[in-house]
Amino acid sequence: MARPSKYPESFRRDAVELVLTSDRPIRQIAEQLGVAHETLRSWVRDARRAKDPEQVAQAEQALETAAMRKRLAELEKENEILRKAAAYFAREMDR
Repeated sequence: MARPSKYPESFRRDAVELVLTSDRPIRQIAEQLGVAHETLRSWVRDARRAKDPEQVAQAEQALETAAMRKRLAELEKENEILRKAAAYFAREMDR
């Protein structure tokens, strides 16, 4: 069972609204409110997800695609190294 939040829902909503309407960093706002910056960051993230789940899904998909492309590049590089090693050892065996 999850522990109940020590911050009232109205405080959370006001803090998120302050972050979304301000040009100040989350860390600075969190410090002024007396909240851990990661806590405030998670409130903002949750509020954005609740506001527009489709946009969040698209952003998550873009991150996943970028990670997959990076992994593909790594695998292609590893494959090239293995191909070169196989060719080298094949030449050594022919001697």
